[in-house]
This record gives sequence, C-alpha cells and structure tokens, in this order.
Amino acid sequence: MANHKSALKRIRSDREKQLRNKYQHKTTRNAVRSLRALTDKKEAEILLPSVVAKLQKLAKNNIIHKNKAANLQAKLTKHVAAL
Repeated sequence: MANHKSALKRIRSDREKQLRNKYQHKTTRNAVRSLRALTDKKEAEILLPSVVAKLQKLAKNNIIHKNKAANLQAKLTKHVAAL
C-alpha cells in the first residue's frame, strides 16, 4: 500500500488513464475491423479518414507504436483502393 498522499493520487489517476486508453484502443480496433469488412468503396472512402485520425491519435499519445499506426494506415488505404 502507498505511504504518501501523492502516491495514492497517482494510483487513482493511473487507473483513470488506463481505462481511457483501453476504451480508445478498443474503439479504434473495432473501427479498423468494420472498415476491413466493408465491400462498398464509397462507404469505405467515407470511413477511412476517421479511422486514420483515430490511429494517429493513439500513436501521438503512445497508446500504440507510431510504426504500427503507420502500417495499419497503409494497409487500410491499400484495401480501400483495391475495392
């Protein structure tokens, strides 16, 4: 157990950040999954910018690695172009 008041506050804030990061990561993964499942090119082109923005936000906040975000963006863009 923590011995200092600041350590207790840090534990609380870390938990809140963990929950927020987990929610954002899961939401983005679901968005990527739904984009991959689309077969209509028009719908996919509309959805792609929002998914890319979510990936970039996760990379900026170090929730996922920047190279992973870049790889996912490239693959999704290629997928949409091939539809």
